Amino acid sequence: MTILHRRKFSIRLAAIGLALGAVTLTALAQKKYDSGATDKEIKVGHIGPYSGPASAYGTIGKSISAYIDKVNAEGGINGRKIKLISLDDAYNPSKTVEQARKLVEEEEVLLVFNPLGTPSNSAIHKYMNAKKVPQLFVSSGATKWGDPKNFPWTMGWQPTYQAESRIYVEHILETKPNAKIAILYQNDDYGKDYLKGFEDALGDKAKTMIVAKQTYEVTDPTVDSQLVTLKASGADTFFNITTPKFAAMVIKKNAEIGWKPQHYLNNVSGSVSAVMQPAGFENGVGVISTAYIKDPTDPQWANDPGLKEWTEWMKKYYPGGNLTDSSNVFGYAITQTLMQVLKQCADNLTHENVMKQAANLDMALPMLLPGVNIKTSADDFYPIEREQLAKFDGKTWIRFGKIYGR
Repeated sequence: MTILHRRKFSIRLAAIGLALGAVTLTALAQKKYDSGATDKEIKVGHIGPYSGPASAYGTIGKSISAYIDKVNAEGGINGRKIKLISLDDAYNPSKTVEQARKLVEEEEVLLVFNPLGTPSNSAIHKYMNAKKVPQLFVSSGATKWGDPKNFPWTMGWQPTYQAESRIYVEHILETKPNAKIAILYQNDDYGKDYLKGFEDALGDKAKTMIVAKQTYEVTDPTVDSQLVTLKASGADTFFNITTPKFAAMVIKKNAEIGWKPQHYLNNVSGSVSAVMQPAGFENGVGVISTAYIKDPTDPQWANDPGLKEWTEWMKKYYPGGNLTDSSNVFGYAITQTLMQVLKQCADNLTHENVMKQAANLDMALPMLLPGVNIKTSADDFYPIEREQLAKFDGKTWIRFGKIYGR
């Protein structure tokens, strides 16, 4: 071999060495894991009320599990199977703390996904951020879940309670500017967040237009006495800030006592099967709420590809689930959002990258209403900010008016 050939050969070897080194470095850079992630598995935690006063929401956790079963049956995300560890907190904040610690410290999950309830999430808010583990797509519309500056490890998903309240106020001022308003609200962060949005939207008019307010505790057996008091106030408009069990009680009791104000019901209790049916369909006629996901009881979606796909999934992966319960649509759509985040994470499955990708979404989902999308950024932790008013007609929710939000 001549000197010239030896030099060329050495150069080629060096080039190959550099190339191999680059490939190795790239591979090392691409595969980066925190606790809860490996080459084969992504461990996801979830906390929900499978028992207790908010157990109607337990189906959300079951639908999340069912969607993950579908994902795993199809090969997982980027070749990794999802292992869901879903724990019951009975809608008890002290139990939520216990379960969050178990998921983070014992199970060492990559993230805690869709923990449900405002008081429950409030109880673990500081803990999750101190541990720097994602508290991702919280199942609560409290406004405080969108504060990336102070709580960078927490993000909501659904429209905020305060934004929803402002929609009701706008409708009241347009249709009944001299309304006398009565309000029933759950006595915790959830109820107070809705109330704040409502009163802030009314501004100075709140002092004269709100004629009565009553609270209830989640441990109360009924809210009958509160409703009798509210009726006696002479109110002709009613804002009902209650979770499903109590929402059904309220609608039924109002019919019994003959109180027929214009009734606004918070979106979190809009389920036909969990609220309107037990309340008595005829008793709910005329109730107004908001919508951002497709209602499976609405006949206009009968031939919608998104609803057909959802129905097929329900029958195959969650056959015991109720096809008229919008909570199962919620669980389906929110899990699709998580899967997109994990897909974007690729081989960088760290706590930090999970939040980075969650803050880099711009997508539509088949079961969101037309005109409603998911969009986030580093300084916008409110994924869904659009919704529409809907009125119950005795069978389903009929949407009307414009799309609110941005």
